[in-house]
Amino acid sequence: MTSDTLEQPVDIMSDGPVLVLSGDLDVRSTMEVRTAVRDLLLSYDEVAIDLSGVESADVTALRVLAAATVQAVRDGHHLTLRQPSPAVRRMLHLSHLARIVEVTPAEGVG
Repeated sequence: MTSDTLEQPVDIMSDGPVLVLSGDLDVRSTMEVRTAVRDLLLSYDEVAIDLSGVESADVTALRVLAAATVQAVRDGHHLTLRQPSPAVRRMLHLSHLARIVEVTPAEGVG
């Protein structure tokens, strides 16, 4: 079997209104993540993106999440980022995208 597509660095799964990402969130996965978020927002008013399994994220990928947040608000939806690792949280702050996205901490899970 041959693969014509690049191997994705991030795994994307949905569990109802929750998009679960794991691995490395970077520029190589932005199209797939953007599409997955858009599809969930078409079905649910409240969507959460679980980042607890994301080891690292680059600014390009985080900009996709910030743009999705802005678009969700425009469309009357609500998007939150759930449990980002310290490395992802640091990138959100360094890039000033923490001002745009809503982040829920690990507390309150379960």
